[in-house]
Amino acid sequence: MKLGLCLLLLALAGHVCGQQIIPLYTGSIPNATSYAMKELAQEKDGRIVWYRKVSKPTLTIFLPAKETASGTGVVIFPGGGYSGESYDAEGLKIAESFIRHGVAAFIVKYRLPSDSIMVDKSIGPLQDAQRAIKVVRERADEWDIKPDKIGIMGFSAGGHLASTAGTKFNESLIENANKTSLRPDFMILIYPVISMNETLGHKGSRTSLLGSKPTGDQIERFSNELHVTNQIPPTYITHAGDDKVVDVDNSIAFYEALRHHNVAAELHLYPKGDHGFVLKLPTEEWMHPLFSWMKQNDWLKK
Repeated sequence: MKLGLCLLLLALAGHVCGQQIIPLYTGSIPNATSYAMKELAQEKDGRIVWYRKVSKPTLTIFLPAKETASGTGVVIFPGGGYSGESYDAEGLKIAESFIRHGVAAFIVKYRLPSDSIMVDKSIGPLQDAQRAIKVVRERADEWDIKPDKIGIMGFSAGGHLASTAGTKFNESLIENANKTSLRPDFMILIYPVISMNETLGHKGSRTSLLGSKPTGDQIERFSNELHVTNQIPPTYITHAGDDKVVDVDNSIAFYEALRHHNVAAELHLYPKGDHGFVLKLPTEEWMHPLFSWMKQNDWLKK
């Protein structure tokens, strides 16, 4: 059965082609108000391509065949300027590629910042990111992955969310009675928003996350290039030099911060392609150097 038809038939049943969709939280959602916002899903050819007004976070689980499983899992955060989520191009297609290479993939449909549904909208997406890492790590045995081989991946504003989770893992914003580590074992950042400052940051993402008049403290808190330590996990970054939406200096600034703190990092810059350049290429083609990096670090079978 083709994936498009499979999605159409199984999404309402809570499965995507045999893979499960679960609520991210089993009880109440932290930092939530009582307002029930209606989510909007855009479909094309039987696939959900975009989500907007997300208020009920979920985790979509893709597991590889047991005979090819590497024991590695990747938690994926699609981009969309913190005002939407590119669920197909930066979620489903990526997960499909990962499982072909023996990597379990977990797509997070995270809450989008909104004063209507959150007490503090600036931390809502990060809470969901931390919760996703916690759930995957605590259920690693069930999903045939190793708890010390769990990475995160983010695109554009999803890259900001991933890099925030990757720099603030010691700042738990969720219930964590088991003291489960919220530190990802590696990060993959694709044309990421990194900074929230006036000159480097992406204005749309900053406004959605922090409002139209963020304080200096808020800007500093969510400018992730300022929060790199030698404890940050190994990181893979790719970006196009002519990106007119998210300046490539975001990736360069983060890479430089990682390098100066002796964090193993690999940066791939392409001269042309603009924002979202990887979406114009076959997935296997642009992910080839990423898979090579993962093999070198024993996150992928050689």
